[in-house]
Amino acid sequence: MTDTAAATNENGTMEGAEARPYRSGFVAVVGRPNVGKSTLINALIGKQIAIASSRPETTRKAIRGILTTEDAQLVLVDTPGIHRPRTLLGQRLNDIVDESLSDVDEVAFLLPADQEIGPGDRRILSRLRSDFAVKREDGTFAWKVPLVAVVTKIDELTRERLVAKLIEIDGFADFADIVPVSALGHDNLDEVRKVLIEHMPEGPQMYPEEQISEERPEDTIAELIRGAFLEQLDDELPHSLAVVVDSIDYPEDNETGEAYDGKADVRVSIYVERDSQKPIIIGKGASNLTAVKKRLRTPVNRIVGRKSRLDLHVKVAKGWQSDPKQLERLGF
Repeated sequence: MTDTAAATNENGTMEGAEARPYRSGFVAVVGRPNVGKSTLINALIGKQIAIASSRPETTRKAIRGILTTEDAQLVLVDTPGIHRPRTLLGQRLNDIVDESLSDVDEVAFLLPADQEIGPGDRRILSRLRSDFAVKREDGTFAWKVPLVAVVTKIDELTRERLVAKLIEIDGFADFADIVPVSALGHDNLDEVRKVLIEHMPEGPQMYPEEQISEERPEDTIAELIRGAFLEQLDDELPHSLAVVVDSIDYPEDNETGEAYDGKADVRVSIYVERDSQKPIIIGKGASNLTAVKKRLRTPVNRIVGRKSRLDLHVKVAKGWQSDPKQLERLGF
């Protein structure tokens, strides 16, 4: 955001000492699993939009976070990490990436500073070239949309090693820009915003200024619950955990149907693949369920707009990661 006071005219252009066009569009945030896509989006927007975890393949849906400044609006699409699928769920996650990439104005390719460029990165680059680039006669590529390299986790390197990594990444692909960042340390976030906005085409504001996500309340609550279990159980948590908010019921008078003050009931089903996994989720004396409810009390209240009760039920959906019908029922 600029320090110069400005106004927007009828054409959507900023007026003032530093007049410039309003820019808007969609940014696909791509990279291997566990390179910091969700962490970066949360940091750019300033609130938790997506689950951030050290576990790979944490993101399972294309979650759209909306970043609005006085001269731009970016819709950041947090995609599941592109990977070789081992289950039908894995293939569905790759399909989500396909859909997310189908109509974007810019691509942010995340590359971790503390890891070597590997086969996964080359596979993603090949995929992006097939979607967004045309090969020239000299073997180079002309990109249809700007490709920006975001070098994450720079806090892990010394300055000398970081310079060497940036040179290596510059030779990896024909990036429109390369910007280093530490999302956890909030280091260079302003520069990332600036670079992403600079490469965005001119366009109108698409969402109200206060809106920060496209997610439905049910989806947001489900992701919060799954994220809370990721933190609560860490390595014990089965990767096959799925969360579905079955209903959000607001109190109302039985005769008139009019709403009145009182707690909303949020009913949630938590699915695992095997009976042996249920005790892990529940915990001794329901300790894990209680801890998650306590942790999420305030965030869920904010989402539903009043005090609420979280009603959590752990269920078994055997082999759901490879069952088309169950995947559809669970929202994949």
